[in-house]
Amino acid sequence: MRFVIVTGLSGAGKTQAVRSLEDLGYFCVDNLPPTLIPKFAEACFETKGKIDKIALVIDIRGGKFFDDLFVSLDYLKNNGYEYEILFLDASDEVLIKRYKESRRKHPLAPEGRILNGISLERKKLEEIRDRANDIIDTSKLATRELKEKITSIYREEGQVETELIITVLSFGFKYGIPVDSDLVFDVRFLPNPFYIPELKHYSGNEAPVSDYVKSFPQTNAFIDKLEDMLKFLIPHYLKEGKRQLIVAIGCTGGRHRSVTIANEIYKRLKDDGNIVNIDHRDINEDVNKGGKKL
Repeated sequence: MRFVIVTGLSGAGKTQAVRSLEDLGYFCVDNLPPTLIPKFAEACFETKGKIDKIALVIDIRGGKFFDDLFVSLDYLKNNGYEYEILFLDASDEVLIKRYKESRRKHPLAPEGRILNGISLERKKLEEIRDRANDIIDTSKLATRELKEKITSIYREEGQVETELIITVLSFGFKYGIPVDSDLVFDVRFLPNPFYIPELKHYSGNEAPVSDYVKSFPQTNAFIDKLEDMLKFLIPHYLKEGKRQLIVAIGCTGGRHRSVTIANEIYKRLKDDGNIVNIDHRDINEDVNKGGKKL
C-alpha cells in the first residue's frame, strides 16, 4: 500500500496535487483530523489490497488538532505502517498574490495581514517539512506542470493515467446546442435525407440513411478531417489535465446527418483505442403528421 500525506503552505497547491493523485487512482481524503490517522490507516490496511493507494491532506486548517500529527505519525511508524510525506511550498510573494487574487483569508490571520499568517504557518510547519520525502516548490509552476511533477513521483511503473473519456453527441440545431459541448461541428452543409420521401422516416442509425449520407465525397472528406483534428487534440487535452471531452455534431433535426457522422467518428475513435461513448440526443424529437418519428 502507498500511503501519502499531503501537506504544506496554504495556497501552495495542495488541492491541485490531490486532484492529480485522484487521477492516478488514489483514494483521497481532505482535511482529516490528524488524531484519526491511525484508525483510518488501520481500516485501509485491513482491506487487504482493495484500497492500495491513499492520500490524506493534513494542514493547519485542523487548528489545535494539527498538534496531534506527530503523535499519529509516530504511531504509524512504530506499528509498521509505511507512509510518505509530500510537502507543497511557495514563496511568500506568490502566496500573497494568490490570496489577493482569490480574496480568501489566511487561516492563521483571518482579520490581519496575510504575510503574518504565512510567517506563523511556516514556523508551525517547519518540523513536518523536515520530515518530508518530497518537497515541491510551486512558485513558478503552472497547474499542468505541478500535475506532471506529481505524476512523475507517484505514478507506478507501467501505470497509465486516467484516460480522456470522449462522448460523441449528435443533436439538432433547432433544439439548441448542447450546453456541455466542448467542440461543436455543423454538418448542415451535407445533402439532407429528410427531403427524400423514401429516406425521411429512417434515422442515421439505419443503413438507407447512413449509406446515402456517406455516398457523397464531401461527407468522407469531412469525417477524415474531423478524425485527424481529434487525433491531434486528444493528447494535448490529456496533457493539460482534461478528463472529459464532449464532441457535438449537429444537423437541423438531429436525426439523419448528425447521427450518421457521429456514429462514424465514434467507430473510428473507438478503433483507435480511445474510451468513447455515443449519444444521439434528438434522434426521436421530430414527429410527422402521421405520428411517425422522423
